[in-house]
Amino acid sequence: MNDHVYKKIELTGTSKTSIEDAVNLAIAKAAESVRNIHWFEVVETRGYVEKGKVTYWQVTVKVGFTLE
Repeated sequence: MNDHVYKKIELTGTSKTSIEDAVNLAIAKAAESVRNIHWFEVVETRGYVEKGKVTYWQVTVKVGFTLE
């Protein structure tokens, strides 16, 4: 294994479907402009409630990628 230097960025994804979908959307969007994404960690999960029901999820993740 080679030595690596990582950089972390923080993203927040939202989804009406699920927490997992919110994470996937955030990472997919970041991957459009950030190369070498290798890991993520969920740091915060929130939801929005309307009329007593969860209407969407909001998930903040830290994403790590290797520097070139």
